[in-house]
Amino acid sequence: MLDIAEPAFTGFAGDRRIGTGSLAAVAAALKTAIDAGETGQILIFQDADARTIEVDFRGSHEDVETSVRRALVAQRGPAPPAPDEARRGPGRPKLGVLAREVTLLPRHWEWLAGQPGGASVALRRLVEEASRDRDGRQRRRLAQEAAYRFLSSMAGDRPHFEDAVRALFAGDAARFADLIAGWPDGVRDYALQLTAGAFAR
Repeated sequence: MLDIAEPAFTGFAGDRRIGTGSLAAVAAALKTAIDAGETGQILIFQDADARTIEVDFRGSHEDVETSVRRALVAQRGPAPPAPDEARRGPGRPKLGVLAREVTLLPRHWEWLAGQPGGASVALRRLVEEASRDRDGRQRRRLAQEAAYRFLSSMAGDRPHFEDAVRALFAGDAARFADLIAGWPDGVRDYALQLTAGAFAR
């Protein structure tokens, strides 16, 4: 059983869906298939967004495990700095905010400067409001983008690809399913899995 905190991945060898689970488990299954003579294109997709993950399958299973660890570190990025345990004096508390560069037009900066609390407070408020996604539009858009990413990688030369993409972005679930019905089982089923959120209302 997968740890719910761990992202899930799906691996393909050619058109065949080899496995779904942790990156380590999927990579191990793919390595076994390669060692058994698999010659199809090897691709691993992260289920959340259908982005591909690069794993080096050369060498032994232990070498592949090392490559998996490196891929996970690269994907997660650097660890956040350790919290400051020193006693804090008077003044504003540390909120765990990160300083990053933001590029805006002059009129945007002028508008932000006039907001209560200044630019930082206004930007945080806008981001919080936008992230609530009350009507699900953001969730559907992200699901569409994930599905399109997978379709472009695995189905760009298949029959009805362009019509299927049109149906995806038009929100026509029945037509999408009908158009991809003749595709290989693994590709079709994973495409349907990824589009579940794209067609939700």
